Amino acid sequence: MSTPPPSGMSTGLARGATRNINRAAVVDRNFIEFVKSWAATAVRSPRPQEPIRPGSVLSVQAFLELFDSQLANRHLDLEARAMRARGEGFYTIGSSGHEGNALVGCYTRHSDMAFLHYRSGAFMMERARQVPGTDAVYDTALSFSASAEDPISGGRHKVWGSVPLTVPPQTSTIASHLPKAVGAAIALHQAPRLGVTLPVPKDAIVVCSFGDASANHSTAVGALNAAAWTAYQQLPCPVLFVCEDNGIGISVRTPGGWIGAQYRDRVGLEYFRADGLDLVAGARMVKAAVGHCRSRRQPTFLHLECVRLMGHAGTDTETEYRSVADLEANEARDPLLRSARTALESGALAPAELLERYEAMRRRVQEASKRAAARPKLTTREQVMAPLAPYRADHVMAEAVRPAPHAARVAAFGGADALPERGAPKHLSIQINRALHDLFAKYGEATLFGEDVAQKGGVYTVTSGLFAKFGATRVFNTLLDEQTILGLAQGAAHMGLLPFPEIQYLAYFHNACDQIRGEAASLSFFSNGQYRNGMVVRIAGLAYQKGFGGHFHNDNSFTALRDIPGLIIGCPSRGDDAALMLRTLAAAAKVDGRVCAFLEPIALYMAKDLHEPKDNAWLAAYPPPTAAIPLGEGKVYAPEAKDLLIISYGNGVPMSLRVAKRIETATGKQCRVLDLRWLKPLNAAWFAAQARAVGKVLVVDEGRLTGGLAEEVFAHLEELAPGVTKARVNAADSYIPLADAANLVLLQEPEIEAATRKLLGV
Repeated sequence: MSTPPPSGMSTGLARGATRNINRAAVVDRNFIEFVKSWAATAVRSPRPQEPIRPGSVLSVQAFLELFDSQLANRHLDLEARAMRARGEGFYTIGSSGHEGNALVGCYTRHSDMAFLHYRSGAFMMERARQVPGTDAVYDTALSFSASAEDPISGGRHKVWGSVPLTVPPQTSTIASHLPKAVGAAIALHQAPRLGVTLPVPKDAIVVCSFGDASANHSTAVGALNAAAWTAYQQLPCPVLFVCEDNGIGISVRTPGGWIGAQYRDRVGLEYFRADGLDLVAGARMVKAAVGHCRSRRQPTFLHLECVRLMGHAGTDTETEYRSVADLEANEARDPLLRSARTALESGALAPAELLERYEAMRRRVQEASKRAAARPKLTTREQVMAPLAPYRADHVMAEAVRPAPHAARVAAFGGADALPERGAPKHLSIQINRALHDLFAKYGEATLFGEDVAQKGGVYTVTSGLFAKFGATRVFNTLLDEQTILGLAQGAAHMGLLPFPEIQYLAYFHNACDQIRGEAASLSFFSNGQYRNGMVVRIAGLAYQKGFGGHFHNDNSFTALRDIPGLIIGCPSRGDDAALMLRTLAAAAKVDGRVCAFLEPIALYMAKDLHEPKDNAWLAAYPPPTAAIPLGEGKVYAPEAKDLLIISYGNGVPMSLRVAKRIETATGKQCRVLDLRWLKPLNAAWFAAQARAVGKVLVVDEGRLTGGLAEEVFAHLEELAPGVTKARVNAADSYIPLADAANLVLLQEPEIEAATRKLLGV
């Protein structure tokens, strides 16, 4: 499809190359020698607004601007390697060979949100042209040098990103940014229907780029499927997928024609193929793809032919897996050589002018890198972590206790007499449902989505009535793909919505963990707090379901959640706490952009009794709408008890309370029971002070022995309450089987009681 390489082109140092040849130097020398050897005379001297070639959509001026973006990208790649050699730079994955993506930067707008592949240097150089005062070269050099003055990450990583250019930063190498791009595209039309002001124009599109190798990742496949699934239902989803196909992923080749075969005839996905090696040849198709996506509001697949030059990164020795002849053939396809030929053949530039342009860009980049290397770096732990987990407690609590307007609450609950605080005490699932109704009355931008959450009301009817009350725009079912669900949440948050995605079971979260770990929770960190995607992820989980379960429905391990920096995890054990905590989580997402997980114990959803059948002791009244629980504040049962402190959460709380009552009845010994409620971050100072006051501690952890919460609690007690006698009880290190066999590996009350008696000596 692409035009042939420039005729008579010398490959310079590539001839007779050995394993030790620096391929970056080869590519640099090839360009210089090609221009120096140019002998043909141009037939015309075109004006700036004339087509660069007859019939081209590119004018001379537009072509030269794109060419400058290509040159800037190339010299940044070369300088990144030089900076690394000098110990001044820390990143060498380059964009050389992908300079054709400058066309995407040209034909999209700076207000089109872009989630970018790491080989998007030319795109950034070209997009920066749309925003006067933006120096993308210097900004990139600051990023290479990990300077604290890097305007996007503040020195935390080399990422393509910019607030003025509407490019949220990505660190992904496996296309894990594609689900959020789909979510943002859908939210472009969803948010205005809810009266939410978009941060971008209404006719904006969403751009996401990725490589041909990454296109095979399940995350990419799922995102492309979700976009096509949306379009198939005649719903708008203006996302431009840009697959930059260079035919190789690190050292693994992509079979020839694979990408086209997969996506050329995909239902719900319009396919365009463009030459990314030749600006003039590729411009028409890139422009058409962008125009189709913008006008038709449909997912569009732009297949951009590229070539990878200089290896995967500066540390990649390509001769370990590619022949020198193969490398030379690739270098002969260099898009900068094709652009140079176009400039020379058209008469837009003479050879001397072209070489001066090339060397002037080198000088500009080198000067920028010299300045950037001297700029300040991050020097303290506090600086590094500052944007990770913002929590303005006063602001969050002020928002959490602000009730919805009275009229909105009356409408949500069906009348003043039906307001939940006027009703009888209820169990956990009903109070969660009521709290969600309250929050949706309060936040017109709130949306709830997941598997079966709409008409059905969820597997456990926790979301019952929300669809009927608030409509399909705010409460809707998704396809069965957790990566898509969490990607939708991120994209929705980018567009000003307040998402409440539901993960149907805790075990299903692990299918999509990286959407939170690597994407949602890292956004504030890698953007230095400039981008946020606050959300409340509801996860039905933990174990002890009766007559049902097995591993996927009785999962007692949430270790993967606890490992995510900056994530808030709340876990209620009773209904009133659940309502109060949901208000705080929604406020944290709204005010500070926090990513929050709300772990709902399935076995306690319908629990009414505590000590005896029909005692209704685990029912709770709905708290007034002006109340909330601060992050980290736990609950103390029997605060006057001095014989033993029991620390627990979730299902462990009612189990511990039952044990405590039996022990007191039998021995007179009293146990103080703490419900942590907040599992991340742990309020270690609080429970350590309680431990010091009592002197003996039992940690009741329904999680597994390895990776359970007790390990962290023990570590804090060792540091903050030394000398306190302590013990723990956990579930076994096992998957959970079906039926009654589950009780053989889950923590049971007799084990809690035995440990309690041992500590008390009774």
